[in-house]
Amino acid sequence: MWTVENRPLYKRDQLRYPSDLTDAEWAVVSPHIPPARSGGNKRTVDIRAVVDGLMYILSTGCQWRAIPKDLAARSTIHDYFDRWDHDGTLAAIHHALYVECRELLDRAASPTAAVIDSQSVKSAEKGGPASIRMATTRVRKSKG
Repeated sequence: MWTVENRPLYKRDQLRYPSDLTDAEWAVVSPHIPPARSGGNKRTVDIRAVVDGLMYILSTGCQWRAIPKDLAARSTIHDYFDRWDHDGTLAAIHHALYVECRELLDRAASPTAAVIDSQSVKSAEKGGPASIRMATTRVRKSKG
């Protein structure tokens, strides 16, 4: 709820883009980012700029080619996105934020119950794929 006390917590005017992470948000996210691989060249890219680039893509829904030039290179952001999606880093960050949000609301870290509505669980009609095939096949004219 927007109150006088609450509003400064969500103020993002001091950031370059509203999607950039604050220092407090970065403190939560950074422990889940894996260190640079051993061997080879040292990591030269600023990982926080990569995360800010990913957040920009997610918040604006823009194309990869439309990433602003003052963020990390789009190929770098995309490479890290692929790598972190493959190795589970993005899932770990999501889970950590999910748990923190639940704890801030004085709830258990994982939910204890779930509701499944019958309208949200669809099942196949009797006959399954055969009935779908008949519905999509053109009707043939009889020769009689």
